[in-house]
Amino acid sequence: MIKVYGDILSGNCYKIKLLLEFLGTEYEWLHVNILAKETHTEAFKRLNPNARIPVLDFGDGKTLWESNAILNYLADGTSFLPQSRWDRAKVLQWMFFEQYSHEPYIATARYIKKYLGLPKEREAEYHGKQEGGHKALAIMNEQLSRQNYIVGENITIADIALYAYTQVAHEGGFDLAGYPHILRWFRDIEKLPSYVAMPTQSE
Repeated sequence: MIKVYGDILSGNCYKIKLLLEFLGTEYEWLHVNILAKETHTEAFKRLNPNARIPVLDFGDGKTLWESNAILNYLADGTSFLPQSRWDRAKVLQWMFFEQYSHEPYIATARYIKKYLGLPKEREAEYHGKQEGGHKALAIMNEQLSRQNYIVGENITIADIALYAYTQVAHEGGFDLAGYPHILRWFRDIEKLPSYVAMPTQSE
């Protein structure tokens, strides 16, 4: 059975849990406290020398890290990763968008506010993340105005990658009321079989 090292309140970790649940894959979840610097122990750095979560541990000496790489690995051969060369490239396009144009704003603002309590010395950084976050949300909202999911009419790992932090964007100060197509997308994902919500506290 594979092991997942992560914090369920981290969007990057929640992505993995959500896909595993959709796929019905058995796994063991091992909580890692990032605020207690548990990722910086020598034991953890043997799993991921970059000292970050999530990490997928196969139990045979092989580990895989970086959330979107893990999503790609788990989704290979399933409907969550299209077989068409073009559609697969579009999935990757949106996953790169998530990591470079979405997560650095929305996830970072959430981290500063939710995890750190919006300390005075990071207020300017927090407010500076709002414009970039709303730009990403507007791009997503426009995309979802034309189709049910990010890449066509069926859910893929592009949706899972983007959903993880978007659905808690309000915790970073982002008002989603002006993005009706994103809110509709939330409802569609949340009614899928085997959907699991992000809990309110770490497991």
